[in-house]
Amino acid sequence: MKAAFRTPQIGDDNDILRARLHATWETPPGWRGFLSSVDHKQIGIRYIVTAFVLLAIGGIEALVLRLQLAGPNLHLLTPDQYNELFSTHGMTMTFLYASPVLSGFSNYLWPLLLGSRDMAFPRLNALSYWIYLAAALFLYAGFVVGAGPNDGWFNYVPYAEKAYSPGLNQDFYGLGMILLGISTSVGAANFLVTCFKTRAPGMSINRLPIMVWGTLTASAANLIVVPAVSLAFFLLWMDRQFGTGFFQPSAGGQPLLWQHLFWLFGHPWVYAIVLPAMGMVSDGLPVFCRRPLVGYSLVALSTVSTMILGFGVWVHHMFATGLPGLSLSFFSGASIIITVPSAVAVFAWLATIWTGRPVITTASRFFASMILLFVIGGVSGFMTASVPVDWQLTDTYFVVAHLHYVLIGINVFPVVGAVYFWFPKMTGRMMDERLGRWNFWTMFLGFNLAFLPMHLTGLLGMPRRIYTYPEGMGWNTLNLITSIGSFVFAIGVLLFFINVWKSWRNGTVAGRNPWDAPTLEWTTSSPPPPYNFAVIPTVASRHPLWEGRIDESEERSTLDRGMTLDQGKETILTSAMDAEPERIAEMPQDSYAPFLLTLGLAILFVGLLLKYWIIVAIGGVGAAAALLLWVWPRAGLLERIEERVDG
Repeated sequence: MKAAFRTPQIGDDNDILRARLHATWETPPGWRGFLSSVDHKQIGIRYIVTAFVLLAIGGIEALVLRLQLAGPNLHLLTPDQYNELFSTHGMTMTFLYASPVLSGFSNYLWPLLLGSRDMAFPRLNALSYWIYLAAALFLYAGFVVGAGPNDGWFNYVPYAEKAYSPGLNQDFYGLGMILLGISTSVGAANFLVTCFKTRAPGMSINRLPIMVWGTLTASAANLIVVPAVSLAFFLLWMDRQFGTGFFQPSAGGQPLLWQHLFWLFGHPWVYAIVLPAMGMVSDGLPVFCRRPLVGYSLVALSTVSTMILGFGVWVHHMFATGLPGLSLSFFSGASIIITVPSAVAVFAWLATIWTGRPVITTASRFFASMILLFVIGGVSGFMTASVPVDWQLTDTYFVVAHLHYVLIGINVFPVVGAVYFWFPKMTGRMMDERLGRWNFWTMFLGFNLAFLPMHLTGLLGMPRRIYTYPEGMGWNTLNLITSIGSFVFAIGVLLFFINVWKSWRNGTVAGRNPWDAPTLEWTTSSPPPPYNFAVIPTVASRHPLWEGRIDESEERSTLDRGMTLDQGKETILTSAMDAEPERIAEMPQDSYAPFLLTLGLAILFVGLLLKYWIIVAIGGVGAAAALLLWVWPRAGLLERIEERVDG
């Protein structure tokens, strides 16, 4: 390790070091670099762009649904078309947008936040994106050919069994979700190892940014629950294709087993798509309040405890299924208790604003507005924790309102705020604040105009998932307001996309740290170089760039001297708790293996869909060949390892 430690000097020597690191870490241009890159920043941006494209597609689907429901007795869609459209909309927003967009930000930001050069497993990182893209294309291929999911994103049996859905709809959905589960699982494992092993020296576990806590917690949960839902989809596919009876009462199966397996995944998944977004608020909002987050330790502990409690509340989705009273009591109590750690974060944000000196920007507006939307969504969810109330509200539009306040209010608003906040770092350009104000108010007003009335619509008895309704039910005006609000919200999202495009092309040039933020990513250039840091920083506090003004620690972080790790593509590995340096890790070069493995798996899943076993075999052989390429020793690696050992 001593050979890799040097103190860069200001001047030519430092320029030579940066040039050498740039040549080592840079991804080659063109299609070869696009297909082979393992750069976490490129992968993160691909995730974000793909997720926003799918958000736009899902939003268009929602607008068509709202046109159908804008008035009574409308027939823009047939019942079958409506079922397929709302199921695809739910699938898109829940699985193809909400979690992947957070993975994109975490992929881009984690090594920068942690003071590292890359994720722990760069090729696994690339694989997670390529499989995500393949799963999205696979799922939408079904929709394009008229065989999209048509039983809701929750896919309840027995409706999803072959007797009631004989087409390929549920086969597309089931196999596509299994493929997506592979992406989520490998990505989650990568985040866990990255957090515990690749932090900068001195970044002990109590100095992690809250966003890291959020993604870390969500990743741990995903590793546990995603296999449950993948198993459920696999068992359903077996029922449909080979006549097994896992969910069929006539064959000794249990339809209720599907709901247990699905919601055992589904409710922790809700927290997996909001806790990283809450982390964005916890890290971004204090920057604009000009002070550290109030109650850091409590917020970090509440993040972890929320997910732990989240494993004990899945049955509140099943209160109306006839479960025993003792079970209802236990899960009702757990669903009420889980509001406590969520409230900790809310009060921490409010205290940060109250005791700070807030600077109003578009990003701070989006972050702060999330607090109100979080409270509304949380209160409506708290209501359904009561069994008698849930019996009245289940399968009504009240639940739809709650779901959207969670998915949009606690995910989309922080994510858009995060784009405004980190866009200068990603592109080197500032976003337009004037257009940003229009963007925020249009989205905020449109969102509440669309989804607040849904609570009342549900209380008036409108069931969810109906494609039309008759006159005289008392829902006409409320549905019209909701539809108008949906289009206003869509205009706000369009303004956001316009602002991103306009700012990317002609935005004001941003410096290293345009917000005067305190964390490590703001020490790099904007955008960061391929190697992130010329030297690995040594951290002495939670806010390395604010140490001179808040006296958080007597020690001071070292950001311009340290390990250069310039003898190849290297990063530092540290201990899990205190981030003490342990050894240098040789990082992989760019590789086509992740893309080729994805291609092989995609062919295999197409073969499973069509039950063409020769295609399955071709895909399997292709995947095996890609894995062999993946593990094949790289030229020169063994020699460098031997030199290190001898040294």
